[in-house]
Amino acid sequence: MTQHFLLSAAARTLSLVRVARMTDEEAYDVFRKLRWQATKGEAVCPRCGCAACYEFKSRRIFKCKACLHQFTVTSSTIFASRKLPIRTYLLAIAISVNAVKGLSALQLSRDLDVQAKTAFVLAHKIRESMSADQDRYSPAGVVEIDGCHVGGHIRQENRKEDRKDRRLAQHQTGKRRVVIVMRERGGRTLPFVVRSENEAVPTIVRRVRAGSTVHADEAASWDDLHAKFEVNRINHQIAFSDDGACTNQAESFFSRLRRAEYGQHHHLSGPYLRFYAGEMAWREDMRRESNGVQWERVIVGALSHAKIRNWCGYWQRAA
Repeated sequence: MTQHFLLSAAARTLSLVRVARMTDEEAYDVFRKLRWQATKGEAVCPRCGCAACYEFKSRRIFKCKACLHQFTVTSSTIFASRKLPIRTYLLAIAISVNAVKGLSALQLSRDLDVQAKTAFVLAHKIRESMSADQDRYSPAGVVEIDGCHVGGHIRQENRKEDRKDRRLAQHQTGKRRVVIVMRERGGRTLPFVVRSENEAVPTIVRRVRAGSTVHADEAASWDDLHAKFEVNRINHQIAFSDDGACTNQAESFFSRLRRAEYGQHHHLSGPYLRFYAGEMAWREDMRRESNGVQWERVIVGALSHAKIRNWCGYWQRAA
């Protein structure tokens, strides 16, 4: 019997022990090499793009010879204005990629011995760097479409006679959101968040390439897709797959999202739901890559991502 990839040695190319034992110099070299891969670790000015830069001997600061801009290895990245050692960020990313159902801020704060507020912002920065390029991708070929309702439930009353049918719209809190996923077979998983499935149709028409074949369930919300695409429908009350029509890969993504909600976060609030959905889509797409490859990709994504203004001074604004 063939061994599953996740059980093989090929899936384990990164050790938390190795990352934790890195010296400051080794951690710095990892950041430097992964940020400036094209120049083999030689600094490039983030302001003007000039490769003619020199490094200060007293401190780890570079200066551009063209525009005289001074910068560090984390300048103009999500780790700009950092307070923690670089090794701590490498360890946070390693812990995150090893958590198949995501990682709560509370657990990350305990693992890194930092405040929960610090861990919360750091986890969201990593989460956003994972899904940074999803908006630029357009699925094509065979694309599965489906929706998943998240949040908005009311707490059940103690006595049975006082309980309400929580499936009815009038018994919702108004906080319910729908995560819509477009999953290309053999390609990527692209989620986005709307208030109802009907609102998702224009986005799907805009994002999915013309000539693609769309698979969807029996929900009436997807009827308008027939005007733009060849659509195969599957009635889940009859079967999960019938004559090639199914949305099983989309359901697989929702399964991972639900397990992250129930097993790690316990609650996914509306303003941040798209970041959690983007993270789970990234994990679903990278599930056949080793944890070492995932680790490097997250680091490269974080170092190539511009400074995230939404998380600068987050707790000062939220206070």
